[in-house]
Amino acid sequence: MSPILLDQPLPNMSGIHPALRSFADECSAVAVRILAYLCGLAVLAVLAVDLLSTEPGAAEAGLPVLPSWTQASRPHPAFAISKLDLSDRTDAYEILRHPEGGRKDILRWAAHAGEAPTAEIEIYRPGGELDAFAAADADVAVRMAGGRAAEVEPAGFVDTKFGRLALLRFSGAAVPARQNCLGFVKTFSSPSVRVSGWSCQADSLAAQRAFLGCTLNRLTLLSAGNDPKMAELFARAELKRDTCNTMTTTASANWIVSGDAPQLRGPLTQD
Repeated sequence: MSPILLDQPLPNMSGIHPALRSFADECSAVAVRILAYLCGLAVLAVLAVDLLSTEPGAAEAGLPVLPSWTQASRPHPAFAISKLDLSDRTDAYEILRHPEGGRKDILRWAAHAGEAPTAEIEIYRPGGELDAFAAADADVAVRMAGGRAAEVEPAGFVDTKFGRLALLRFSGAAVPARQNCLGFVKTFSSPSVRVSGWSCQADSLAAQRAFLGCTLNRLTLLSAGNDPKMAELFARAELKRDTCNTMTTTASANWIVSGDAPQLRGPLTQD
């Protein structure tokens, strides 16, 4: 009987070469890594599709998605126009709110229900939104032109209980059908509020000026909420309130302030 050598390696009973077993183990590990990598890519793709599908317009334009103004479902008017004779006009009151806290109270008048407005007054109290009062003249021009961009130029002044207001009108022939329209912007720092508006309801610039002045003189505060500075602003303005008749006469007579050319009387003669 031959002796048994203990240090001799045992024969491979499975029939698989060790090199092949090592190669199989490596392939299995690589396959697991590739599967995990593909699963990660699939998760990222699902998240990307979900984000892009929420705002397709902004994603296609490459613009950031910004919160927008929404109309209040149950508006509680904070302002009113007292004793303004617009018996042949229909009025509308709208409140817009911004997610950052801004609020716009808008009063509009139109010749008939369903038609485009011919006059508007907006009281804008900003919240945390950025550039709240940026490009105020351009904003009024767009509103006055019915949503179209238009250039404006100075058109004199009008005295109101809120002080002297600079007026705006369309420059050149930007909007030929509305050359007699007038707009204005008045910004206050304390409280932070912007009062702006326009009128296209009269036949002449002098009549538009008188309408805006009278409307602002009769703009009253119904509720200041929790803003004592707003109540103080209107209380001080009431002390400077003028009558509409005086304003109409002044606006029609003082052509230097109004910006209208004087009417010459009599023929021009040459000696």
